[in-house]
Amino acid sequence: MNTADLTPALYAEGDELFHIPSLAEFFPDAILFAGTPFEFNRVQLVRLIMIVVVLLVLSIIASRAKLVPGRSQSIVELLLDFVNNTIIQNTLGLREGKRFAPMLTTLFFLILTMNIAGVIPGLNLAGTSVIGVPLVLALWTFVTYVVSGVKVHGVAGYLKHETMPPGVPKPIYLLLVPIEFLQVVLIRWASLTIRLLANMVAGHIMLVVFIGLTQGLLFSGSILLVGAPFTGALAIGIYGFEIFVAALQAFIFTMLSAVYIQMATSQEH
Repeated sequence: MNTADLTPALYAEGDELFHIPSLAEFFPDAILFAGTPFEFNRVQLVRLIMIVVVLLVLSIIASRAKLVPGRSQSIVELLLDFVNNTIIQNTLGLREGKRFAPMLTTLFFLILTMNIAGVIPGLNLAGTSVIGVPLVLALWTFVTYVVSGVKVHGVAGYLKHETMPPGVPKPIYLLLVPIEFLQVVLIRWASLTIRLLANMVAGHIMLVVFIGLTQGLLFSGSILLVGAPFTGALAIGIYGFEIFVAALQAFIFTMLSAVYIQMATSQEH
């Protein structure tokens, strides 16, 4: 059988049996205010829906909180305890942890919420899969650790603290100081942005590829449909993996933010 005879079933003109994903997925057409600075598209809609839903759910759970928690309250308390004990106190300690707990807890829940949107049917796009949210959160972390470090050490003291670790031979500082300075002012927040963005983009692309391929194989009208169960199983596996990655990236972003704050405010390098 000529394989060329099989491909038109998947790639016929105007046929949507197999949609090949591209970066255009992350830049949908405007819903409102097209061509203005206030353009509102599907990405903003997903973000708005997730924020509203989470705020409503948390408000309802908080208003009905009991001494003996129910299932929903237990889940929220478990997540709060995880962020507080595993990330905040382990990294910053009790006193400094209380100071930065509101920021770090907000970071974790906001990133987790935006990431999970990518696996919710009907939304199917993570709010962090476009650079705006990851960049704003990374810059928030940058401003927080720089301002906190300056408050503790002063401007000159903070720059010395971050770029000139003790115990290093003096000639090495000629190479080390520029590298460390670049890391403080650029690399840290840029890596936070890129890591979160790239993981969410890659996850969405993989999920769309295998779901679309499964649909295309099923309706191909050829022998290719025998491959549908395999691509379908892969799609389900990737779906579960994306849930794990959504939580993992929220943890990594929050943990690194706490580490950067700790490095900036510690008395010893």
